[in-house]
Amino acid sequence: MNNKEFTSELANRLGYTTKDTVELINSLLAGMIQELEEGNAISIWGFGSFEVKKKTERILVNPVTKQRLLIPPKLILSYKPSNNLKEKFK
Repeated sequence: MNNKEFTSELANRLGYTTKDTVELINSLLAGMIQELEEGNAISIWGFGSFEVKKKTERILVNPVTKQRLLIPPKLILSYKPSNNLKEKFK
């Protein structure tokens, strides 16, 4: 299912126009992004949780040249599915 199909299906289920549904989805995603940028975790009951984690810097060694490289720290987005969702796909 692509974005257009998802938006149409959601609009049909909610009884909204496609335009209103697109605005609803964009608003939801903007709110989620803002919370994640502030360092807050997001939990959606029955679906899972999203969290921004910091990976520390580390040293990588090229096995061929034996050259050591310093990998800088970075932020990654982590998703953990809920137990209900895990059970459905076992």
